[in-house]
Amino acid sequence: MEKIAIIDIGSNTTRIVIVNIMEGGYFNVIDELKEPVRLAQGMEVDGFLRPIRIQQLVKTLATFKNLYESHKVNQVFAYATAAVRRAKNQKTFVEEVLNGSGIKVTILTQEEEANLVYTGVINSLDVPRGVIVDIGGASVKVIHYNRRFMLEQESFPFGAVTLTDMFSNIADANERTQKMVEYVTDFVKKLDWLQNLEEDTQLIGVGGSIRNLGKISRRFRRYPLDMAHNYHIDFNEFDNIYNSVKALDISKPIHIKGISASRAEILPAAMTIVKAFEQSTTFSGVTISGAGLREGVMFHYAVPSTYERCITDVLGHSIYNMLNNFNMNVQHSEHVFDLSLQLYRQLKVLHKLPRMYVKVLRVAAQLHDIGSSFKYYDHQRHSFYFILNSNLYGIQQKDLVMAALVAGMHANQPLEGVEIQQYLTMLTEDDIDAVKKLSVIVRIAECFDRSMNNVITAINSDILGESVILKTEAVGDCTLEIKDAMLAVNDFRRAFGKSLDIL
Repeated sequence: MEKIAIIDIGSNTTRIVIVNIMEGGYFNVIDELKEPVRLAQGMEVDGFLRPIRIQQLVKTLATFKNLYESHKVNQVFAYATAAVRRAKNQKTFVEEVLNGSGIKVTILTQEEEANLVYTGVINSLDVPRGVIVDIGGASVKVIHYNRRFMLEQESFPFGAVTLTDMFSNIADANERTQKMVEYVTDFVKKLDWLQNLEEDTQLIGVGGSIRNLGKISRRFRRYPLDMAHNYHIDFNEFDNIYNSVKALDISKPIHIKGISASRAEILPAAMTIVKAFEQSTTFSGVTISGAGLREGVMFHYAVPSTYERCITDVLGHSIYNMLNNFNMNVQHSEHVFDLSLQLYRQLKVLHKLPRMYVKVLRVAAQLHDIGSSFKYYDHQRHSFYFILNSNLYGIQQKDLVMAALVAGMHANQPLEGVEIQQYLTMLTEDDIDAVKKLSVIVRIAECFDRSMNNVITAINSDILGESVILKTEAVGDCTLEIKDAMLAVNDFRRAFGKSLDIL
């Protein structure tokens, strides 16, 4: 295992993440730090980065250096983006940063930055067609992809910080935001391809301001999960938030609960960018990606093949990433899912669940005992928390909640002491019924690999009147497995309305 540090010198915020790189193409963030340097502030006047901003950055990078040296990282990657790329004094900037902090900064080209953002998004969201809008401090990147191939990339010469500076002379907040929307809309309308998108193309938002928009939405909705990635906001809800935020007076300190002051100040400008896309396209809302440039670097380093092609099984890679991070029994995980899938397919006439629940089954089956990495006793309860807070890639948040509940219930132990009611508000009655049925399927499948030796290789189900007979195919003595599975007969009857026998 090795460690890398990734420093992202953005136009508003500078961040560092420390990442463990594991064998097999997996990685795990183990530390992070951020500082609102506001590097792009003031550069709209003459195109120069301000000395006070550069000095603030040097101090920040010195702190970052202490952090990554304490972690004993193997390599450091420091990237600067739009503000430095556009700055007239970029050469002086690089020299001052190197002399002041000892860190060599690479200035990404527009194409390099877009490719890293695209890599982060495409390998973390299961969205076949999308338009990515990455709102930075000094630029807005717009990336169009179809069937997981990048088709277009453009960059607007402004971002949330510089847009705020450009229109700061307009005192009236409503007039200011309206002028911003008109200004941004002119750029959006120049992208002719936006008018010819396939119907299922989704708008994907990237960047700190977008993540904070999601945070505000979740607070308004009293959403039970505090998770940015794959969170969706429809434009009706966005308009309500936008109308509340656009009237804020940026000449005074802005306080939004849960949002840093430095981010709140530029939030009105960032939201005008989203508003311009709403008015100029047929999208119904925006899906937030918690992954962007930094995750793109992680994927490139851990999975070099992503330079050429994206990961085809986003959810699978994320599951295996978690299994390897917690040193779980991968073979057992795979076998329990295989047996679960056999049961799911053969009992379809009984459960009548649509195919969309297979993702839920996969996550719950493969991660059913992930909680045992913390403690074996009550491990199903720990598995519930682990999955719920895993931020797995490639799965909707509602499905993640369902998978957590299935794993939490699979051992026929109530989730005592766990407040699950708040999460049930995200589910329909059909979803809750599916959770009950899937938990029994996973329980039986786990029992069929009780010795973790893959003794039972296949299952054949016969549905005869009021009875279900499971005939097992084994490569050895499976007495333990069948005895354990028979303890689930009462749960099976409650879930499926049939008696169960196992041969």
